[in-house]
Amino acid sequence: MGRSFRRAMWAGVVAALAVAAVPVTAAFGAGNLTTSFTSTSDWGSGHEVRVTVTNGTDAPVSTWRVEFDLPSGTTVSSFWDADVTRSGNRYTAVKKSWAGAIAPGASFSWGYVGTGGYRAPSNCTVNGAACGGGGTPNPTTTPPTTTPTTNPPTTPPTTNPPPPGDQKVVGYFAQWGVYARNYHVRNIHTSGSASKLTHIMYAFGNTTGGRCTIGDSYADYEKAYTAAESVDGVADTWDQPLRGSFNQLRKLKQMYPHIKVIWSFGGWTWSGGFTQAAQNPAAFAESCHNLVEDPRWADVFDGIDIDWEYPNACGLTCDSSGPNAFKNVVSALRSRFGSSALVTAAITADGSNGGKIDAADYAGAINNLNWLMPMTYDYFGAFAAQGPTAPHSPLTSYSGIPQQGFWSDAAIQKLKSKGIPASKLLLGIGFYGRGWTGVTQATPGGTATGAAPGTYEAGIEDYKVLKNTCPATGTIAGTAYAKCGSNWWSYDTPATIGGKMSYAKGQGLGGSFFWELSGDTTNGELISAISNGLR
Repeated sequence: MGRSFRRAMWAGVVAALAVAAVPVTAAFGAGNLTTSFTSTSDWGSGHEVRVTVTNGTDAPVSTWRVEFDLPSGTTVSSFWDADVTRSGNRYTAVKKSWAGAIAPGASFSWGYVGTGGYRAPSNCTVNGAACGGGGTPNPTTTPPTTTPTTNPPTTPPTTNPPPPGDQKVVGYFAQWGVYARNYHVRNIHTSGSASKLTHIMYAFGNTTGGRCTIGDSYADYEKAYTAAESVDGVADTWDQPLRGSFNQLRKLKQMYPHIKVIWSFGGWTWSGGFTQAAQNPAAFAESCHNLVEDPRWADVFDGIDIDWEYPNACGLTCDSSGPNAFKNVVSALRSRFGSSALVTAAITADGSNGGKIDAADYAGAINNLNWLMPMTYDYFGAFAAQGPTAPHSPLTSYSGIPQQGFWSDAAIQKLKSKGIPASKLLLGIGFYGRGWTGVTQATPGGTATGAAPGTYEAGIEDYKVLKNTCPATGTIAGTAYAKCGSNWWSYDTPATIGGKMSYAKGQGLGGSFFWELSGDTTNGELISAISNGLR
């Protein structure tokens, strides 16, 4: 996952969640606009519900409002893809600002996790009209003041369901995000992202001296969390054996048992040690196993991820360890960690002829890997200060693209042609944009004078910022771009991510991964688009 400032999961489900519940559906109708509630998972102490609003009219429905009662003892603990408020046992859900109109014959789904076993809602209304499943609220009653339910209770439920389907949704958690970004493991829960993730990549561990080493001990396992900062609302104590993000991840896994956590090593800044590691892969693997399986946090991690940028090629530094080095390192890791651990790798997405994919034997390593993550972003950016402007994460080629082979489909097709199974490839998504300044041309291909201003680094900005400061003005090659004043940005939106997920499904890919969690909105717009798009 390229830069230390920016980069850069259903492997199994615990037995308690392994028994799939038969979907139970309650349908309500208001004219030709209908709503159905489907229990997609029910594990006794909780359940997950998909709510589908279907437009049976002959005209688009630009806004909708669903109101319903839940039986006593059943509450909504988290939700996604709708804005939900609560008063007593009555809930109101309205369309998200980013969601478009529902076309005639089309539908839109949102969802929630409820406490207790599934019990059908009652007294449902759609856009104010009575639903067929119950009576309308008393019209003489003054509408109660609603209270937002976005924030979870102080003591959240101990079990939460995995996302539906068998495709992986893998998100990177940036170790340094706990500082200036003020993004902590708790945010994965409060944003609703945890229920959609299958795997979390913890980035990064270091590779100093050809060994796996701690990158930041304070962030990793020393930082003391207050009750307000902690995942479960319980403060760290001075004498507890494990604190920091590692302990927070442990708590998150207790709440969401389906999530697997993988420790990622390397990245743009810390890949230099892989050159020495390749000289003695067995010693490297032994050091990694000793660190990942340290008794203080062995239960936190389910495997190891190698983010070597780039074997037998140049990144921040150049490596000349040969085309077999990557394969040999992966083989040693699999041998040491065993067959039950997850061993994965983030790799180049350079699909050009004779490019970085051709520099290493990724196909030779695939049998020892659970999956590969080609980093299908950062193809273009203000590291070429004068432009031409181009989307940093194009899905396909387009007329005028600055470099051949620099698009996602080129990388996927090249890797598949080398014999790598599609099911072991995940499509990469960036939760950030890349931009230039001094640009006069609205469409791609314009000249620039340098990098556009960014919150943490010139030329880079989070999606959560760009969606408001520089909304998308066009799309090209399956991704979006925007021009605001003299600044020009490219980034993915929920809509373009939906298209990319359709591509991933059509190609038979194993799912998607993204860099990184803190770039998303506080209610997880982008991860929702990934999760919904892969269903």
